[in-house]
Amino acid sequence: MLPVATYRLQLRDGVTFDRVVADLDAIAHLGISHLYLSPIFTATSGSTHGYDVTRPDAVDPELGGLEGFRRLADAVQAKGLGIILDIVPNHTAFSLENPWLCDVLRDGTNSRYARHFDIDWSAGRLVLPWLPRTLEALRAEGAVRVVQDAQLGAALEVEGLRVPLRGGGEGTLDAVLDRQPWQLIHWEAESDRITHRRFFNITDLICMRVDRDEVFDDMHRLVLDLVDSGHVQGVRIDHVDGLRLPGAYLALLRARVGAGVPIWVEKILVGSEPLPDWPVDGTTGYEHARGFAQVLTPPKGAESLTTLWSQATGRSADYAATLKTAKRDILRHELAAEVLRLVERASDALSGDIHHDPGPETLRQSVLGMLEAMPVYRTYFGEAGQSDDYAAQTADDMRQFVNLHVRPPSTALRLIDCVEHAQTPAEERFRDLFQQTSGAVMAKSAEDTTFYRFVPYPAASEVGASPDDVALTPEAFAKVTAELAPGSMVLTSTHDTKRSEDARMRMVACAQMSDAVQVLWRDLCNLPRVAAAEAEGLRKDELWVLMHALLAAWQPADDAPDLPDRVAAYLEKAMREAKEITSPSFPDAQAEAPVLALARDVATQWQGKLPEAAAALIDRGETLSLVQLAFKCLSRGVPDIYRGCEGPSLWLTDPDNRMPVDAVQLQALQQADSFGGRKYRLTRCLLLLRAKRIDDLRGPGATRLVQMDGLYTVRRETAAGEICVEIRQDQEPTVQLKAPAGQRSRTQAAE
Repeated sequence: MLPVATYRLQLRDGVTFDRVVADLDAIAHLGISHLYLSPIFTATSGSTHGYDVTRPDAVDPELGGLEGFRRLADAVQAKGLGIILDIVPNHTAFSLENPWLCDVLRDGTNSRYARHFDIDWSAGRLVLPWLPRTLEALRAEGAVRVVQDAQLGAALEVEGLRVPLRGGGEGTLDAVLDRQPWQLIHWEAESDRITHRRFFNITDLICMRVDRDEVFDDMHRLVLDLVDSGHVQGVRIDHVDGLRLPGAYLALLRARVGAGVPIWVEKILVGSEPLPDWPVDGTTGYEHARGFAQVLTPPKGAESLTTLWSQATGRSADYAATLKTAKRDILRHELAAEVLRLVERASDALSGDIHHDPGPETLRQSVLGMLEAMPVYRTYFGEAGQSDDYAAQTADDMRQFVNLHVRPPSTALRLIDCVEHAQTPAEERFRDLFQQTSGAVMAKSAEDTTFYRFVPYPAASEVGASPDDVALTPEAFAKVTAELAPGSMVLTSTHDTKRSEDARMRMVACAQMSDAVQVLWRDLCNLPRVAAAEAEGLRKDELWVLMHALLAAWQPADDAPDLPDRVAAYLEKAMREAKEITSPSFPDAQAEAPVLALARDVATQWQGKLPEAAAALIDRGETLSLVQLAFKCLSRGVPDIYRGCEGPSLWLTDPDNRMPVDAVQLQALQQADSFGGRKYRLTRCLLLLRAKRIDDLRGPGATRLVQMDGLYTVRRETAAGEICVEIRQDQEPTVQLKAPAGQRSRTQAAE
């Protein structure tokens, strides 16, 4: 059964099953029908998110264990609600806390789990890039020895690290090391020596072979038991694009859970890209957040911001060129290991082709060109389900790109044929790995690099959005909403969004009031402390990011006493993710220092006296947030409320957007005379209305936006009549139920 609406909870950091039980009354009061839980499986010690699973077959004792989860499920069902679980089939933790991995380290290819993990055993021993220095250097220091461990048995100890040994600890150290199925190396050498496929560029997450039946069974036994026992009513699949054969995986999962259990996939759709014809109810909904921002964005306002940013910073306004440069940077550095592995697969694929005999550099340039050419996250050749026309167009786009940018292009063109029409097992292996890798390239180069470099209009530098596609006409928006599948999730904030929903709407306000942004920018540039910071190395790029971060996250000092530190932490992350003067792996504290000091100073100043232009933009942003809320709650799809977003959500990117929230305290907003109060009341009003008219809202009908003299009207057509939400700045929204002709309509405040 499809949910009426979901409430997404981030477990951990004090949010245990018992804590959720204590908050259930406040959460249920909103009118949601299902809790949507982040991963509950045992993860690495101290994990803040749970996606670094160590035991897919066990519920994390830090959350309350299996019995704690059952208590939560019983309490949820007693309130007439359901539970959706976030599951992670793509990867587990590449950690000594992972018992399956420890079994492999001890027994090598003889381990039951040797082929559960995506390890290239043909490359030799499993590489463990865990050392702070080279093994030879550590041996010279006397830091390497054989010990007996209570849990592991015989183990190699290196500066506190203990790795289980095959064959015990008998013999010389050289003899012990020679018989191991693994080898320890310096972590800096991971770019060209790892032998396992990893999640993106995170070496501490190892990918799983869920395309093998026995691996699927072991990875899913617990979650399937919870579905079968009635404790779980739906599942969300994390990073479906990382799987070798997503369509086959989803078909098997659907067969196992049955037709009545909703399945959603985390899938980023680019532009008009269609979701493959998979047996799922929809995506988690990033494309809908994009549409909400687009319909509220005036093109001329966004163009004005781009011109101002480009002139002020000296940056090119060509997003495609910026993305292309970022892809090359990512492929050269963060994903160099993945490129090497693909080159090896490409060589194997062409080994029997008498018409192609490329050398290693030609193969490398061909693989790089193909990855740079990909206009979407991945393709699904080799499986049924993807749109033939869209797939063919994607392949043609790749051919056009490599013809222009790869010399000679013939090898790349032949490899594109391998992806599109694989004929041999070697070609299939290249195709599969290419498709698994291209999504990581897009995510790391767009979401985690370009979106921190190309920021003229931050509302469009967002997961699921694109800075070169910022606006949507009301007519086009209505068409999109009318075509939305009833089962598709509709989100506006997650733990991965670059800005939470209300912060993003303040960015949209910048496009609607670009003149106010120009005033704010001018005044910021003229601050004496800015001139001093520029003398120490501050660039206009960082100043632009700082202005928008302050605007997005600003609250009075009483509500956000930690704002200066939060904004500084965001600037630090933004600079590192841009990877131009500092980076996550190799930070430059000296280059960062003047920017972070300025961020704290200006944040403190704004909390003392908010600039008039900023206040005007914030007021407009609050109005737009309520419009966005109406879009979501009146959608044909399933509205997803990220925890805390029933009130003001002014977080920046993670970890800022994973801060703890108090559901009981948020419920008090129902009586508040503030933006938070208006948002809470409108959320509850529309969700309760949705529950009453769920069949109508899932049926045919478009959502339309009308703007006139500061009044925003959201109209949702249904068979039983039209629902209208009227929103004006600083006023309580009203909800009108327009009955069909001849019947009486009704208007009420959002209470």
